Amino acid sequence: MIGVKIAYYRKEDWKRLLEIIEDKESMHDSWSDWHRDYLKAKKGLIAQGLKVVDIEVDLGKLIDYCNLKRIPNNGKARSQFVQQIF
Repeated sequence: MIGVKIAYYRKEDWKRLLEIIEDKESMHDSWSDWHRDYLKAKKGLIAQGLKVVDIEVDLGKLIDYCNLKRIPNNGKARSQFVQQIF
């Protein structure tokens, strides 16, 4: 079974996440809206026969990762960060 890593953001981190990312306009306005779509996407991946691995994003480590790589904190960077964990 093929595994797919997906980012999971904690509700209590949502406001801070929106403060540190460079692509706020492409992110959901609220954690509840994001979480609804997250669950829908996760369900779709599972329905395709994929094993989903939730990666809880540590915002401090994400910031460090972007700074170390000298890349903007955007969707592409967050995706790369999650794929490199474990």
